[in-house]
Amino acid sequence: MNFKNYSLIALLFIISCKNPVNKQNSLENTKSNNPLTYEPFEIKSQMLRCWNSYTDYAWGMDVLLPLSKSGFNWYNESLGISPIDAYSTLTVMGLDGEAKRVENYALNMDWDKDVFVQVFEVNIRILGGLLAIYDNTKNPEILNNAIDFADRILPAFDSPTGIPYHSVNLKTGATSGNNGEGSGNVVNTAQAATYLFEFGILSYYSKNPKYYQVAKKATLAIFERKSKIGLPGDFINVESGEWTNDWSYLQAGMDSYYEYLFKSNLLFPDSEINDIWNYSLEKINQYYSDEYEGKQFYACVNMHNGEIVKRSMSLYDAFFPAVQALHGDLANAEKNMATWDWLWDKYGLLPTRYLYEQDKIEYANSELNPEIIESAYYLHQITGNNKYLEMIQKYWADMKDCCINDTAFHAVSDVRTMKEKDYLATYFYAETLKYFYLAVVDDHIFNFNDYIFNTEAHPFRKSNFNNEKAKTYLGIN
Repeated sequence: MNFKNYSLIALLFIISCKNPVNKQNSLENTKSNNPLTYEPFEIKSQMLRCWNSYTDYAWGMDVLLPLSKSGFNWYNESLGISPIDAYSTLTVMGLDGEAKRVENYALNMDWDKDVFVQVFEVNIRILGGLLAIYDNTKNPEILNNAIDFADRILPAFDSPTGIPYHSVNLKTGATSGNNGEGSGNVVNTAQAATYLFEFGILSYYSKNPKYYQVAKKATLAIFERKSKIGLPGDFINVESGEWTNDWSYLQAGMDSYYEYLFKSNLLFPDSEINDIWNYSLEKINQYYSDEYEGKQFYACVNMHNGEIVKRSMSLYDAFFPAVQALHGDLANAEKNMATWDWLWDKYGLLPTRYLYEQDKIEYANSELNPEIIESAYYLHQITGNNKYLEMIQKYWADMKDCCINDTAFHAVSDVRTMKEKDYLATYFYAETLKYFYLAVVDDHIFNFNDYIFNTEAHPFRKSNFNNEKAKTYLGIN
């Protein structure tokens, strides 16, 4: 179904029929003064429609399956990942009744569950989501809930290296290499060291440095094992500290390690982490950067000699222009963003992985990932150049054309054919719709300069954190 055929009246009818909660606050006028783009009302309406479909067909489950109008859990028991992930977007959009329902839902979550969970995934989604609720409400019961959850994943960090095991049992604290099955102790670099941000916020609000210090130990364990030329590998044994693969890159598996070296230091200045970030960025520019046929790419290289081993890009590393722009490297950010926009234009969505030297798709699926929208949003906010808004407008139009259905949106199994896939990732609520919305609302509704986002796009107001107090609460020397 093509969304362009919807009339506004029909859309309002759908919303009014499906959402009895807090109507007066759900669709207030958030009209942007920018004439180049869709209106924020449209994104807000779609968020509400997708959210109502989740509550109708999958409430209490982790994921909505929009085509079969059912739900799916990541594990044997639900962790409520979609609602916890969606909270910050509902709040940003002023959907206060829906956000309050999630807050109450989170308050009643019992984490004493006999399930093995992926430490990395639940950290950015559940712990990050709970902290976003607390950051907004200052409800002490939510903070206690977040502390309880964090304490249940802390045993994963009790390894000889301080790098967390892949999975941990929320009830028993037992650890495992893979969701409670098998004995492998290998994790990728992102799984090893993407904790500074959430654990730092939890240390600040709980006034207990143990969380940040555990996260920092894991980060240092990765950095200290860099190669002679200064690059980390992509897979490491948690117990021996030995690299099990010698590739290095920006793609999924390493992406958020670099992201958190930078972003955590924006909330909680730590000279040691700042030095690691600056060192790492220099190595990224020295070794990963690959100007190929007039475009800026970032390749996969050998960690020991820096030689390119694969000229590929994954849709996850489309986050990097945002980081480059926020860091102040606008020249590279804009060249990098132009490459991502070029790839989008080839297919109308980004494939999961593309081999640019061969001009060939390696993995053709897409789950409506947010990273390219995120980077275009950052670049517009920082440069003021409307071409980035035009990019976002194009991404929204293309996504509607391929992926809207009568329930919500759906993923695709192949961007070349746009074959439907019955899945809606939790980050579609947390990130994709949030960035589309924030791109066109006025500053008085959401001021980009006031916030730092975690890797799941949960926003945290910078003014809520005092640098001097952070030194004590996080144990920063």
